[in-house]
Amino acid sequence: MARANATYYAGRDPFADFVTAPEISQIFGEILGAWVAVTWQAMGRPALFRLIEAGPGRGTLMADMLRLLARVAPDCHQAARVHLLEQSPRLRAVQHAALAGRGAWPVAWHAHLADVPEGPSILLANEFLDALPIRQFVRTADGWDERFVQGVGFVTVPAHDVPWGAAAGELFGRPVPLGEILEFCPEALAVAESVAARLSHAPGAGLFIDYGYDGAIWGDTLQALRDGQPAWPLADPGQADLTAHVDFAAFAAAARQGGALCHGSVTQGAFLAGLGLFARAEQLARGRAAAEAHAIRDAAQRLAAPDRMGRLFKVLALTSPGLPAPPGFQAHE
Repeated sequence: MARANATYYAGRDPFADFVTAPEISQIFGEILGAWVAVTWQAMGRPALFRLIEAGPGRGTLMADMLRLLARVAPDCHQAARVHLLEQSPRLRAVQHAALAGRGAWPVAWHAHLADVPEGPSILLANEFLDALPIRQFVRTADGWDERFVQGVGFVTVPAHDVPWGAAAGELFGRPVPLGEILEFCPEALAVAESVAARLSHAPGAGLFIDYGYDGAIWGDTLQALRDGQPAWPLADPGQADLTAHVDFAAFAAAARQGGALCHGSVTQGAFLAGLGLFARAEQLARGRAAAEAHAIRDAAQRLAAPDRMGRLFKVLALTSPGLPAPPGFQAHE
């Protein structure tokens, strides 16, 4: 999955195959920009902080956030130093074009979070964790088999390094029925640990938005999109976007173990609605032509309605110890 996705992002335009929330409506980026401003204030308004985005896509989200910060929170905008975690040279060029003139300071690109200088920071990751490679384990009467790719199909072999070291048949206390698949994303847990370590050394926060689950879930969630349509994940490696649902409970457990405070997860619908999504949509729609106003309202519904992105997508925040619950999470603490 890792090699196929690296080839895919390096050689294709992924946004021909899927659309992310920042591309649906500018309100998404505006709300997250406001979230950054309030979180920065809770951090003590540091004179300099790292504004980090993991998997920044076309740069749309960061551009929308910076536009909002420049307009309503100029002190925060002035303090921000933008760092993008992106490995694809082609996408870096797209992001550079989108962000030209947006920030008070030059944008820095990095391959890994460890390359970003230490200090106060706010990290955002929208639809980033779902693209990280997973391992799949099948519960058997004798323990666990691991599922591997062979050609355009799967094979299973006895697992010799079950990574979580839990009691037979469980992961983080969740019982898994015989014959069911349990997915495990070591790179996502490494991200959680890395962010938690950063937040333990300097004030900051991380916001993760993705589709996934936060409970006793099992099953095969590996999926592929090619030309905007579902595709067989093992066909034509590097020609389709491979993703899997994010295990937010496992991610939060790893972050807590690393010393971060966890808030959520909450549904994307509840998070965005609580931060003013629909009020902002009505403000933008007011005075527009009927078709344009309808498009604005429909985009808000697409982001937040339970039968669209509102329920499947979850939002989880990590903060440094001692910081209050960030916006969107106070009612759920």
